[in-house]
Amino acid sequence: MAKIIHTMIRVLDLDRSLAFYRQAFALTPSHQLDFEDFALVYLRNDENDMEIELTLNKGEKAAYTHGNGYGHVAVCVDDLDTEYQRFCELGLEPTDIVAFAPNDVLLARFFFVTDPDGYEIEVLQRHGHYQ
Repeated sequence: MAKIIHTMIRVLDLDRSLAFYRQAFALTPSHQLDFEDFALVYLRNDENDMEIELTLNKGEKAAYTHGNGYGHVAVCVDDLDTEYQRFCELGLEPTDIVAFAPNDVLLARFFFVTDPDGYEIEVLQRHGHYQ
């Protein structure tokens, strides 16, 4: 059986991305590798068994394109309203909170935030399937 261990995203400014993921999700480096042409930084916190790998291709100046295939990374939190307020206070510009409740059955409450390189992250209230 396979175990998901990380997902990778490319970044242009490693320091800016590290600050965003630390502020937004309390993710800090668990492992770092620095090579001549690129650097890899793996982020996690005590809540996670999986990591986000930030890949910096040194010398890259143009913003990465996400095409029409990239969706989002999702995280869940215990108190969505408190997190939403915290994100607003940090100036992270989250989207409005959405309650997704087809047939009046709440499936999810969430908002999105975009990282410095344009990757969308869904922040869900811990509920039902989203634990």
